[in-house]
Amino acid sequence: MDTTRKPPATVAQSRSGNFREKSSARDVYPAASPFESLTSLFPSSSSSSSSSSSSSSSSSSSSRPRSTAQSISEWIPKDPVVVGIISAAGATCITLGSIAGYRRYWRRIRNANSVTSGMLERKTWVRGVVTSVGDGDNLRLYHTPGPFFRYPFKIRSIPKTAKELKDETLHIRIAGVDAPENAHFGQPAQPHAKESLEWLRATILGRRMRCQLLAKDQYNRIVAVPYISRTLLWDKPLPLLMLKEGMAVVYEAGGAEYGPWGLDKMKAIEADARKSKKGLWALKKFEHPSDFKARMKAAEETRSPSTATSSRKGSRGVLGTIWSWIRG
Repeated sequence: MDTTRKPPATVAQSRSGNFREKSSARDVYPAASPFESLTSLFPSSSSSSSSSSSSSSSSSSSSRPRSTAQSISEWIPKDPVVVGIISAAGATCITLGSIAGYRRYWRRIRNANSVTSGMLERKTWVRGVVTSVGDGDNLRLYHTPGPFFRYPFKIRSIPKTAKELKDETLHIRIAGVDAPENAHFGQPAQPHAKESLEWLRATILGRRMRCQLLAKDQYNRIVAVPYISRTLLWDKPLPLLMLKEGMAVVYEAGGAEYGPWGLDKMKAIEADARKSKKGLWALKKFEHPSDFKARMKAAEETRSPSTATSSRKGSRGVLGTIWSWIRG
């Protein structure tokens, strides 16, 4: 029995063996996996300092927990096909998620026609700038999503002219309140209508607002709860401010929306303004806007038949005169 021992491998032989192993690995995997590059971010465990203490170091290292790099290396798949499938799936998820996030949070809503039923069901919040105020209880809001309408990231601007703003704003009907009616369609203005309109313009025109979209009304306006945006303080709810200052009354028609406060809270604020005789409550004779509109509508319906009858009588008179002239 030959008891002779083989001499240990030289350093050159070990290096050539390692080189052959690396070469064969490169032939199988010509490019490193993108997941494998993550292991370079974490420190690897230290090796033993000398061959004399190899047995003791191996026993002690078995008792120590494995490093993060080792754990990640074992978890990362080595098959290039699997790596490709995972990479493609991840890229697809990131792309679809980015598109969904843009459509939901960063896409600008041009006008009321762009507001979907899903937005109203979710009671979507939008931010924008008030570009005009046409009546005492509605406004025009230019939607400004994302950070690019403000400094220091401002790269987009808000149009200024009426031509540029056409079909580019949300027509907002302020939820839960009803202001005195202004003159329109040949009807006279209600008392305090001018004062309420001027107050609203001075309060919100050109200001940044935050609005919660609730519904659409019969005029294709968006019923919403607007808040006046403030930098250091809480945003100020516009409907409650209008009631508190006596610039509007609580809207109680069918399908009314009252925001997070509810009807009772808004009626209580209205009662305090009435007691203090603020705004329209200082009038000697106050008529509720809904009653004023009903009276104007009844007067219009009364006028319309008489006008049609008189026009028919006039036409008969002309035709009768011509017919009598023909008959001689």
